[in-house]
Amino acid sequence: MFNAKITATSHYVPPRTVPNAELEQTIDTSDEWIRTRTGIRQRHIVDKGIATSDLCAAASRRLLESRGIGAGEIDCIIVGTITPDMFFPSTACIVQDKIGASNAWGFDLSGACTGFVYALATAAQFVHSGAQKKVLVIGADVMSSILNRADRNTYVLFGDGAGAVLVEPTEPGEEGILDFILRSDGSGGKYLYMPGGGSLNPTTHETVERSMHFVHQDGRAVFKYAVQGMAEVSAEILKRNGLTADDIALYVPHQANSRIIDAAVQRIGLPPEKVVLNIDRHANTTGGTIPIGLDEACRARRMRKGDRVLLASFGAGFTWGSLLLRWTY
Repeated sequence: MFNAKITATSHYVPPRTVPNAELEQTIDTSDEWIRTRTGIRQRHIVDKGIATSDLCAAASRRLLESRGIGAGEIDCIIVGTITPDMFFPSTACIVQDKIGASNAWGFDLSGACTGFVYALATAAQFVHSGAQKKVLVIGADVMSSILNRADRNTYVLFGDGAGAVLVEPTEPGEEGILDFILRSDGSGGKYLYMPGGGSLNPTTHETVERSMHFVHQDGRAVFKYAVQGMAEVSAEILKRNGLTADDIALYVPHQANSRIIDAAVQRIGLPPEKVVLNIDRHANTTGGTIPIGLDEACRARRMRKGDRVLLASFGAGFTWGSLLLRWTY
């Protein structure tokens, strides 16, 4: 049996940024309204014709370069996304071809904003069992492709981006990924969903006219459950590992809303300097928020070898979870 660890991180966001002031010109909103309610100042948006797999491939190439390995060494690719290029083939298969990972197999995982945490926990099990040695885990979404420009309550919240990590076996004496808790509650599905395009409501002129292919959200309900879910699952994983907030060097929460993050952080007693907060620059990239934040923190040297890092997320489904790891490089 092997333990699993993260050995490399990377991310990629589209070069085009859209500040709140630009949205003021087309939507009944304001920069002040967006900033005070969400913490968002800008977001990155893809140009026409750029798909989720393109963001994944860009992040993957950066990761391979930083790790100093070739794509042929990757055993498995897991992509956490709710905006796949298409229903099939999987985005993982498209990424495998784009980066030349000819020896890898892969699949997509749909966990909404918790997709990356789900995917990372899954990858850890492949490595833990000895079945795989190098698993590429990507969280990515092109949320701009499923947003209604006329809906100010959702359109201002999201951005596009991808983050990736490489999961490999630990060396003797290393701990790596220590624990994870994953949750879901399907009764919350009615609060955050996209009703059109699946087998229940296949695409027709009527579904398009009724705006069924866009994100639908009850913001108040999601806020309430997100604060409770992220805080509880973070506190639970600390308790069952005999730890307190003082033992955590860095907290990387899902970036959905700065007020949600603040409320969750207060409940578990973490000081602001231990919290990754980049929603002001990237908005909510759904599956991409945690790996993007993790890579930015790594590049800023916010954690050192041996530090404990805690990840936590909450998303549509409802899905939520936390993952505790020891930083190993």
